[in-house]
Amino acid sequence: MLSQKIKPFLYLAGFYLIISLIVRMIFFFHPITTVSFGVFETLKILLVGVLNDVFVFILTCPFLALYFLFLSNSKYQKPYGQIILGALLLLFLYILLIPNNIFKQYGGSVAEIALAFIGIKVVFFSLMFFLPEKRNKIRNILYFITIFLYILIIVFNAVSEYFFYNEFGLRYNFIAVDYLIYTNEVIGNIIESYPVIPLFLVIFAVAGSITFFIFKKTKKELQNLPNLKQKFILLGSFLVLVGISFVGLNFTTKIKGRSVFAQEIQANGLPKFYWAFTHNELDYFQFYPEINQEKAEKIFLSQFSQPVLTRNIISNKSELKKNVVLISIESLSADFLEHYGNKEKITPFLDSLADRSLMFTNLYATGNRTVRGLEALTLCIPPTAGESIIKRENNKNKFTTGSVFKSKGYDVKFLYGGYSYFDNMQDFFVGNGYGIVDRNNFKPEEITFANVWGVADEDMAKKAIQTMNIEAKSGKPFFNHWMTVSNHRPFTYPDGRIDIPGNAKSREGGVKYTDYSLRKFFEMAKKQDWYKNTVFVIIADHCASSAGDTELPMDKYRIPAMIFSEGFIQPQKFSETISQIDVMPTLFGLLNFNYQSKFLGQDVFEKGFQPKAYIATYQDLGFVKDNYLTVISPLRKVKQYALTQQKSSLTSEFNIYYDEKYLKTQDQNKNLVDQTISAYQSTSYWLKKNQLNR
Repeated sequence: MLSQKIKPFLYLAGFYLIISLIVRMIFFFHPITTVSFGVFETLKILLVGVLNDVFVFILTCPFLALYFLFLSNSKYQKPYGQIILGALLLLFLYILLIPNNIFKQYGGSVAEIALAFIGIKVVFFSLMFFLPEKRNKIRNILYFITIFLYILIIVFNAVSEYFFYNEFGLRYNFIAVDYLIYTNEVIGNIIESYPVIPLFLVIFAVAGSITFFIFKKTKKELQNLPNLKQKFILLGSFLVLVGISFVGLNFTTKIKGRSVFAQEIQANGLPKFYWAFTHNELDYFQFYPEINQEKAEKIFLSQFSQPVLTRNIISNKSELKKNVVLISIESLSADFLEHYGNKEKITPFLDSLADRSLMFTNLYATGNRTVRGLEALTLCIPPTAGESIIKRENNKNKFTTGSVFKSKGYDVKFLYGGYSYFDNMQDFFVGNGYGIVDRNNFKPEEITFANVWGVADEDMAKKAIQTMNIEAKSGKPFFNHWMTVSNHRPFTYPDGRIDIPGNAKSREGGVKYTDYSLRKFFEMAKKQDWYKNTVFVIIADHCASSAGDTELPMDKYRIPAMIFSEGFIQPQKFSETISQIDVMPTLFGLLNFNYQSKFLGQDVFEKGFQPKAYIATYQDLGFVKDNYLTVISPLRKVKQYALTQQKSSLTSEFNIYYDEKYLKTQDQNKNLVDQTISAYQSTSYWLKKNQLNR
């Protein structure tokens, strides 16, 4: 009977609902739940919770449904069996032998996962094809494994939700997404914090026991496989249920509770995880320390000569409509340069250019990802909790460096050797008035080398020169922001350019090849008519690594930055502590621009400039000033470190290292704590209210 075919789903659903109810009851009585609930509110929470769980279970069943829909004996009969097995083998060989197959284009471990999955399919399909008498036993084994994986995920998710609630008093949010991003740190933290081996043994034992029970109760259903008519009925029913679940979940997730605890307990963690993954931000006002908003804005804006958000920048000199080329270099830590003590000579061109430039020797990146660097150089604001604004929905019509240039009649473009849809860059830059030149604009003959990240930097350099030549002919000044790609894992590039082979896949090779490409770019640029009327800003997007002994090891955030223009910018070294968000306001000051500013960075040559820097991860927000590093984190935590300069074994005037000494709460500089909170709270508030839009 058809009703018998859904028994596995009913058993799994029953187990999932029981586990979810147990977790929900634990949350009710958990010490972190500091509110009490009346009878009716409790019933409402349980009812909404059960509905959430039912809808989520249905939406997580597609793989199990497909498994049952494809159960068949006819597919092993000739000639279908040979055709299917041949196709699986060809797909396996395609993934294994073709270097640039479609799976490898996605990067990471996608290709390895696909290869393993197809390999398993080949093995089991072959066994069932060549050993028909063993088919039922093999099918039982596969069925047991399938059920076990579902049960294991259910149990593991329940345990994960408990530990997450135990720490944060919440279901999954962006912090959980962040845990997937910082896998090494998170796994290390779990190993140090919990008895991992006993815990996993219990999880596997429970999952195995429940799987065995369900298997024994439902394995008979595999003896009479559903016919085609039954499969269509099952598929149609499942699609209807999925549709109902989408609509229902959209309704139940919007039902508010009397308190945060009520909302979290009635919720299901998986939709919250999905929401956090797609929205990519943490609500500052829910998770971080606060002070009075008016006071926060007053403290933060006091650094400016006009202590208001929208300020009129007026120069007493004539504006200079010079072309500007901003080059963001992928993952270039300061200590790759000889100026900072590196002895490998992997940046000979950049080191030589630094001696002819205005060089910022103590500048810090705001974050540890490309989108953070692009955000800092484009929006000139401190980083905010969660994902970069570039990857958020509300990322358009912001006040940007590009909007300032456009107000002056500039042609504004973003140049990128890869596909700019990656990391939402295209959506962000187009939505803020930039033109885009990326890999889509390359003809095949213009590409001498490319990897998954894009065309080689020297190919992009040639395209950049070509683009700037066209812009120069229009008679308008241009502003081009070029983001390099070659200094990124896998660090591959064309052979014969530098003394490190292109297939060595070494970080040093990636750095040196990018340096080589920049030399080629400047050699070509120097031959163009527009060169002498152009200012070049060269800066890293972020550092190569941010791992350290503390949440924010500030030495790892130091990056090189310089402004170069022959006959205009006089060579000098600026050694005060500055942030990535200060670079473009400083450039506008050098060009004597008059404009209305909403930038939260400062012109470092402006009277009253306060040396400081902002450094952050997705969760931890840091503020460096007056030899202190103050860090604010979720759960309204505040930490502060005293910074003591250390001597390095590498002899260089710019090779500064700091020891971070943790300070107890009573020893903290309270004024700097307030300044830290005011900076991040004010930025978050203005973004939320769209006050940083143009």
